[in-house]
Amino acid sequence: MPNLSLQPVFAAPQDTSTIVLWVVLGIGGLILLLVLILGGRYFKLWLRAFVTRARIGLLNLIFMSLRKVNPQVIVDAKIMAVQAGLTDITTQAMEAHYLAGGNIRRVIQALIAAHRARIELDWNTAAAIDLAGRNVLEAVQTSVNPKVIDCPDVRRHGRNTLDGVAKDGIQLQARARVTVRTNLAQLVGGATEDTIIARVGEGIVSAIGSSETHKDVLANPMLIAKAVLRKGLDSQTAYSIVSIDIADIDVGANVGARLQADQAEADMRIARAKAEERRAMAIAYEQEMKALTQENRAKVVLAEAQIPKAMAQAYREGNLRTGANGQGG
Repeated sequence: MPNLSLQPVFAAPQDTSTIVLWVVLGIGGLILLLVLILGGRYFKLWLRAFVTRARIGLLNLIFMSLRKVNPQVIVDAKIMAVQAGLTDITTQAMEAHYLAGGNIRRVIQALIAAHRARIELDWNTAAAIDLAGRNVLEAVQTSVNPKVIDCPDVRRHGRNTLDGVAKDGIQLQARARVTVRTNLAQLVGGATEDTIIARVGEGIVSAIGSSETHKDVLANPMLIAKAVLRKGLDSQTAYSIVSIDIADIDVGANVGARLQADQAEADMRIARAKAEERRAMAIAYEQEMKALTQENRAKVVLAEAQIPKAMAQAYREGNLRTGANGQGG
């Protein structure tokens, strides 16, 4: 009988394992090569973040690119925040604000300015203000350094003065300067400068109108400012009014006298119209009387015309006789 030897039947599976091992090693090598390439690209950013204690890992920088986030912007902002002592702002929050279309650098600068000025402003509020379209850095700067608004603003409204009339009829023309600071708590949804200007203008005109005489206002213009400040005009606005100063006040026209003259002219025209009405009625009545007189005269003529007819009828009927002396009897 032939000598039968057993051949290894498991050689093929060993070859498959080798192939799988090489495939895995190849994929791992590609991944490692990709990591090395990307790591070399972002190594300088990672090193900057590392030496400044920004705590942004290399893999996090690589994943930022995959999420379409600019790592340079995030690293610069995080370094600024950490160096200024703002260590509670997370990298994820910055990435989310960047993806939402916000300005990371401006928000961080605003937070640093608020932190140095000891103004309460957290990341969520600053990010909300920035996403609402407001300049959060300018708002913080205005809160630190108050802003002066001209009332009225010639560039916006085309007027130079606010005109009010005192109770004695004298017109006063005033210009005011309003000092405001930003109210960060109401910056989102709060009214803007136009509302402040409108409210202050309304308050000044009302204060002038409530004065007994224009001399009182000229003697003490601060009466206007105090009356306006008591009304709380900065309610529901993005600003807090620090002070209202009357920059200039002039005497205008005598509106009361002009109104009285206009009223007298109107009364005279009304009297003339009534007199003309009475004259026209008298003329019409006269014409009616003349017509009535002519009508009565016509009736008399008609009656006189009936006399001959009546006499002739009487002769025919024998009711009319002639006496000896020729007179009827």
